[in-house]
Amino acid sequence: MKVDGKHFRSIWRERDGWSVGAIDQRRLPHEFVVARLVSCEDAAVAISDMLVRGAPLIGATAAYGMALAMREDASDAGLKRAYETLVVARPTAINLKWALDEMRATLAPIDPLERAEAAYARADEIVEQDVEINRGIAGNGLKLIEAIVAKKKPGETVNVLTHCNAGWLATVDWGTATAPIYLAHERGIKIHVWVDETRPRNQGASLTAWELGHHGVPHTVIPDNTGGHLMQHGMVDLAIVGTDRVAANGDVCNKIGTYLKALAAQDNNVPFYVALPSPTIDFAVDDGIRDIPIEQRSGTEVTDMTGRTADGRLETVRIVPEGSPVANYAFDVTPARLVTGLITERGVLRPDRASLAAAFPERIAVAAE
Repeated sequence: MKVDGKHFRSIWRERDGWSVGAIDQRRLPHEFVVARLVSCEDAAVAISDMLVRGAPLIGATAAYGMALAMREDASDAGLKRAYETLVVARPTAINLKWALDEMRATLAPIDPLERAEAAYARADEIVEQDVEINRGIAGNGLKLIEAIVAKKKPGETVNVLTHCNAGWLATVDWGTATAPIYLAHERGIKIHVWVDETRPRNQGASLTAWELGHHGVPHTVIPDNTGGHLMQHGMVDLAIVGTDRVAANGDVCNKIGTYLKALAAQDNNVPFYVALPSPTIDFAVDDGIRDIPIEQRSGTEVTDMTGRTADGRLETVRIVPEGSPVANYAFDVTPARLVTGLITERGVLRPDRASLAAAFPERIAVAAE
């Protein structure tokens, strides 16, 4: 996607051919900084500290982390150590384990002398696969937007609500929830995005708004609790969110607050779609509410906020009284019954086991291994 007219991806191999460049998303929206990853440990820290975030990008970063590890130590012990270091970096996004399993399956059978080159090649394939998957999501989601356009008067705007950041910054390129939005914008469709701020990390306000703005897509940042009001007054045509894991029964795990948006959408007859790449499907989990682990992050994400002051300085301030306990659940699970459809690279699916299994039988095989 574009940043002020120049194409960027969220992660890439640097010109030296082995180190990895990634946009440091902790510094956005106030500073655009590129970080250089040179070791497996760098990749693990980038994931755990959220220099990179978003399920597909976490998987891509982990794949490159394995490649960096093989450059340092391609022995069986080195492979095992790299896997164990990366797989615990964040617990909820299934793409992390998927990418590491893909890398291990490629590397384990071959001679250690060949592993470094093979690791970079497989990591590059995972990155390019993510881009192609998201292009597919864009095309299938565009059909939903075009159907809404057909019911509107000529020149009327399509209003989409999204939650958190499921844009190109959460993937390698295009994004998941934003992919249809970007494609609609490029096709000349009048589209506007309601961007939830998404407390406590404010990834909608800091990341989604930043990327939409720099790509030229009309948008408005709203407090998290505004979505229901907008839906009640006919100001939302559809909601599209992303996901970090989809259970076999169609339950969807996404950034905390997604469940409440789905409830509001159902109450106001607003279509509620979830955009996901196939590696996000986890057939090993039958019940998302019961079985998906919910990450609890540091309370400082709730108590402290960082922003730019009037005189241009970046400052962090505390907004919660000293001594007040804080709970910081990073995700919630939206039951499949509240989801209108799943936008995938293979079409828009019903949120149930039969539809997911028919579209992605290979994911069932992975879960059985």
